[in-house]
Amino acid sequence: MFDITQRDIKYLVGVGPARADILARDLNIKTFHDLLYYFPYKYIDRSKLYTINELSGEMAYVQFKGEILGYEVLGEGRNRRLVAHVSDHTGIVDLVWFQGIKYVQKGLKLHTPYLIFGKPSIFNGRVNVSHPDMDKLEGLTLSNLGLQAFYNTSEKMKRSGLNSTVMGKLVRNLFDQLKEPLGETLPDFLRGKYNLISLTDALRMIHFPKNNEEIRQAQYRLKFEELFYIQLNIIRYASDRHRKTQGFVFPHVGELFNTFYKDYLPFPLTGAQKRVIKEIRADMGSGKQMNRLLQGDVGSGKTLVALMTALLAVDNGYQACIMAPTEILAEQHLNTIKSQLRGLDVRVELLTGSVRNKKRTEIIEGLKSGDVKILIGTHAVLEDTVQFQNLGFVIIDEQHRFGVAQRARLWVKNVTPPHVLVMTATPIPRTLAMTLYGDLDVSVIDELPPGRKPVQTLHFYESRRKSLYDGIRQQINQGRQVYVVYPLIKENEKLDLQALEKGFEQIRAQFPEFQVCMVHGKMKSADKDAEMKAFLAKESQIMVATTVIEVGVNVPNASVMVIQNAERFGLSQLHQLRGRVGRGADQSYCILVTGNKLSEVTKKRIQIMTETNDGFEIAEADLKLRGPGDLEGTQQSGMAFDLHIANIVKDSQLLEYVRGIAQQIIDEDPDLVNPENAVFNRQLAKMRKEQAIWSEIS
Repeated sequence: MFDITQRDIKYLVGVGPARADILARDLNIKTFHDLLYYFPYKYIDRSKLYTINELSGEMAYVQFKGEILGYEVLGEGRNRRLVAHVSDHTGIVDLVWFQGIKYVQKGLKLHTPYLIFGKPSIFNGRVNVSHPDMDKLEGLTLSNLGLQAFYNTSEKMKRSGLNSTVMGKLVRNLFDQLKEPLGETLPDFLRGKYNLISLTDALRMIHFPKNNEEIRQAQYRLKFEELFYIQLNIIRYASDRHRKTQGFVFPHVGELFNTFYKDYLPFPLTGAQKRVIKEIRADMGSGKQMNRLLQGDVGSGKTLVALMTALLAVDNGYQACIMAPTEILAEQHLNTIKSQLRGLDVRVELLTGSVRNKKRTEIIEGLKSGDVKILIGTHAVLEDTVQFQNLGFVIIDEQHRFGVAQRARLWVKNVTPPHVLVMTATPIPRTLAMTLYGDLDVSVIDELPPGRKPVQTLHFYESRRKSLYDGIRQQINQGRQVYVVYPLIKENEKLDLQALEKGFEQIRAQFPEFQVCMVHGKMKSADKDAEMKAFLAKESQIMVATTVIEVGVNVPNASVMVIQNAERFGLSQLHQLRGRVGRGADQSYCILVTGNKLSEVTKKRIQIMTETNDGFEIAEADLKLRGPGDLEGTQQSGMAFDLHIANIVKDSQLLEYVRGIAQQIIDEDPDLVNPENAVFNRQLAKMRKEQAIWSEIS
């Protein structure tokens, strides 16, 4: 029996090299296995037959029999179409194709009985069916059709004859080539205990179900397995790390920490900050290497927690390193930390790409000698020349902006891996955190420091621009500053930059009495930094920018965030941008400016933003509206694994259920050495080959 994971799709009957290229490019289907796991998105009952005189434009998908009386190509250019006239002796219906005309025309046979399936509509008083599925009637029996699976296909595929019906036929050909059942991927004891059908039955029934109960059984088996292995992988890794990875022990709460706590705190710690510091202290004293995720909204005081826990490392004779994704954010951390430590004997240095020559040499020597106690830096910290005397604690800020390989390089900066604290201002919903960061211990700062007023969020349509400008002018006249943010989407970058520059000119014309600056990602770093520093120094009152300021400079005096074309941003990104204001004691505002026509989903998004400032509520809503792959802050190109059938949101209860089962298996057999667990090891090894597991480094 050949291995279906290795068998090239071009060797499947009905595929060949040309179709194989299209399947690989458009659907990433390269092997028999890939095709089997390309699941239908819906099913339609094909057992009912209509007559043509029963058809109307209000009906959903229908099926009828008929013969082609004749066909013709009509129209020119974009309006060019192939129209076939079909009759079943009760009436006539037109079949219409706008694409793949030559290909379709070649296959049409006059006066031949066809079974036709599609969605009827009315055009010029006649019933039309666009791009129908057609099968010659010979040899077809309706009772065999039953529920028909539908597959998503691209326009290019359809033009090459690879429509949903053909995809179904290819899967049928694949099953015809399988002479024995597929190798089972779950052990018998697990399938028996949790009432799961076999893998072969599940795959056959998901593609060719006889009834809705078969769909339910197949989906349950396949979703269970998909979510189970993701959780088993995470839990096993976490168990291994807890059992086998030793960490530095920081037994003392020393003089630096205590002095800072008593005499240097910029404001009293919130209850949430105190709780998180206790959790980190417990980890650092346990003898196990810490891997903790710290979640907290923008402005919740994560940097202060980072500093105080870094002082714990220094008190115990170790160095600490804080990594930030941008030079501006790194400089911001440096300035904040230096001002808070003023008077304490702790050498803090900044290492970025801009630090060169003598200064860079001094810092690198200070790290080797142990004289530099806290290093703040960007990717520059990862360079091989940067060696520490004794790195004990690493803090990664806005961790989703660092790649897996980059974070891995921090581990080799010491023989024993340092304790790791990963910080993010992007709240991650519980179900997603369980899947992406299931091996990390999670701490949450869910209180804002005293004196912070929640940002007031307002929605303005384009037609209210005059009123918006009046409000901006009023705020600037009171001594405040304003951000105006434009979207910058990769697919449309050129047009978006033009819109930004046009917006910049409009704002300058509207506010001639004020200084306006502009920042976007295509500018040289030095120019960008100069503009940001001028804004921080209050030399300019309005900053027109793209989302480069999403993680950027802290300007307590900025009290207004205007987001242009807010309908083009996701909820989490809108929330991140809003976090740039509200950093001082004054009331701050976030203005969402949209066009007048909005979809229902966009209206819901805008409504959520105006009703709540709670990052976790927003993240949960974003997950429901957009799905996990698009969430800001999870991973820039989607999730760290592919979900073929399960859905993190809709299947959240199943996710929790299988996590409990996976946990029990690892508790009883941490190394999976029992013979009945051998299949788990095989599947986990396959998973590791196919995808880098994120959480191993975070």
